[in-house]
Amino acid sequence: MRETASQPYKAKTVTGLSLGALLMTMTAYPLMIGWTLLGILLFPLLFAGWYYFTGWPTAKIVRHFIWLYGRGWLLLMRPFVRFRFDGKDVEGRNWQEPAIFVVNHCSFFDTYCMGLLPVFDIAFAVRSWPFKMWWYRRFMLLARYLNVEDDSWEDISAKGRKVLDAGGNLLFFPEGHRSRDGKLQRFYNGAFRMAVESGRPVVPLCLTGTGELLPPERWWMQPTHITMRVLAPVDPAGFEGDDTVRSLRIEVKKRMSEALAEGDR
Repeated sequence: MRETASQPYKAKTVTGLSLGALLMTMTAYPLMIGWTLLGILLFPLLFAGWYYFTGWPTAKIVRHFIWLYGRGWLLLMRPFVRFRFDGKDVEGRNWQEPAIFVVNHCSFFDTYCMGLLPVFDIAFAVRSWPFKMWWYRRFMLLARYLNVEDDSWEDISAKGRKVLDAGGNLLFFPEGHRSRDGKLQRFYNGAFRMAVESGRPVVPLCLTGTGELLPPERWWMQPTHITMRVLAPVDPAGFEGDDTVRSLRIEVKKRMSEALAEGDR
């Protein structure tokens, strides 16, 4: 039976450190550190150039650099990881239309995989701990990322609406934390409440393979295949009644569960 992302993957993470995993770990971490430091050092000069030639606001420029940083990470990982973008469910979609992305969460590297998306203007909604990493904090603040743990909903909603009204997108991890077994956990309401209040569609993203690459509570990386599947947008206008947010949340989770159960097609 083929293993899918909706099935437990812990059995694959305790079998020992293979030669491929050892080589990847010894290579990938130093390259990532170097890539990060290079980006920090070059950012002021590159920012000035981007601002001069594009005239974009600061937040959009920083989001573009974060996306390019993720694209660079994909290149660094390619000797060990095979990446695949599956957009068959959204063929013909206008990616310039602001949306609220939701994605399952199995690994620290899930955020880096957003470099697979064909759109870069995305503000992430994350918990407070990433803001404590000094090498990322300043960029997250400049990019107008949302702190869903420390800020009030009124602040989160106001900041999120400002991003959407300016033509940007939002991205939520509706589980709130990384899954320990690869299965979808409980979904929180934030992304779906934002969708109902703003009228913007929810676009589900299904990641498979990141739990094998680097699951929680493991320090070494494992060569693997990673697929991002983009599901058809879910319009909140199609849900009515007194419990619209809950109905939207249940429907999106159902679609993601089914897609993850299918695995790579």
